[in-house]
Amino acid sequence: MTGRTVRAAVLPLLAVLGGCGGDAGRDEVTVRFWGMGREGEVVAELVPEFERRNPGIRVQVQQIPWTAAHEKLLTAVVGGATPDVAQLGNTWVPELAALNALEDLGPRVEGSAAVDPADYFPGSWDTNVVDGRLRGIPWYVDTRVLFYRPDLLAAAGYPEPPVTWEAWRDALRRMKARMGADRYPILLPTNEWPQPVALGMQTGAELLRDGGRRGNFRDPGFRRGFEFYVSLFREGLAPAVSASEVSNRYQEFSRGNLAMVITGPWEIGEFSSRVPPEVPWATAPLPGPDGPGASLALGASLVIFRGSEHRDAAWKLVEFLSEPEQQLRFYELTGDLPPRRTPWESPVLAENRHAAAFRAQLERVRPLPQVPEAEQIVNKVFEQGERAARGQASVEQALAALDREVDRILEKRRWILDREAGR
Repeated sequence: MTGRTVRAAVLPLLAVLGGCGGDAGRDEVTVRFWGMGREGEVVAELVPEFERRNPGIRVQVQQIPWTAAHEKLLTAVVGGATPDVAQLGNTWVPELAALNALEDLGPRVEGSAAVDPADYFPGSWDTNVVDGRLRGIPWYVDTRVLFYRPDLLAAAGYPEPPVTWEAWRDALRRMKARMGADRYPILLPTNEWPQPVALGMQTGAELLRDGGRRGNFRDPGFRRGFEFYVSLFREGLAPAVSASEVSNRYQEFSRGNLAMVITGPWEIGEFSSRVPPEVPWATAPLPGPDGPGASLALGASLVIFRGSEHRDAAWKLVEFLSEPEQQLRFYELTGDLPPRRTPWESPVLAENRHAAAFRAQLERVRPLPQVPEAEQIVNKVFEQGERAARGQASVEQALAALDREVDRILEKRRWILDREAGR
């Protein structure tokens, strides 16, 4: 619907209402924004400044719980009732792109003074490039780093955190020797997928092959990372337990029963409030096979739906939320990390010693495969990783099962791609 059509439809209604709303009401455009979880609540605090700068645009924010968001988005796409702008978890972008629901933002970025691709961490930017087209703009980033006890690490002969797998394993062995049988140098919950996926991808391995048609888990690169992950359990350096089997990780960390965990940026606030001030803790980027290692490019992005009648106004909102100043403000409100380098120059982030590891790690992050089935695939990784960690399967058996299960998940994708290719 064009702006002229909207005004034509609204004028009779204004006459009935006695002209309530004035001239501004006749020209006003409302952009509907769907935000998920806490971010959906906080973004409303940024809206007044946007509306002040853009008098003809109002923003209507709807907060949606993460637990209901995926189904609601798919229902909206099928029913033709999508919002103008939405926050999408990065693993959802390929799915909505496959449904042809998202606008290609590449042409808009080319003409934008506010969105500078060179200022974004490359791995985060790449999460939104699906089949060569830009489907979203990173809004905040999430990745995984080490949280550790520097006093326990130093006592084991490592005053600085290790940067290679060899040094990391040595440090864990030394800490284990000092800690005893019932205490562990690292916690790797067996029901969490980011740890085995990140370690498998650190070698440069791809999770999928043949253009995203089949699993690639028996690739020598992924095997190397998976074997390293499983070996930490086999050597007794990590307990083969799920997250629910650890009553209170912060308490166990504080008591020295755990010395390291691999986790995300929200834990800065949790460790700050739940670890006693006399207990030292620090963060470090992940070690890698032969030097500083890669981690995962996670987080959320801003997308514009193709069904939007106000795509130009929606883009203005995306540009506004992408400004370094707004990203810094968003960080102050939520703790979510900015996907651009410029906000990290602010003292608020630059002087945060616990955030420094994330800043370094964000230069070395890799996106998950840009396929709609990505979440199903990575969940299979932890399932097979848990079998291997608990001694229920060998590494070879686990990886073979992974390839079989992922090939089944991708069966429909293969059929579609092969049909498009005329095979």
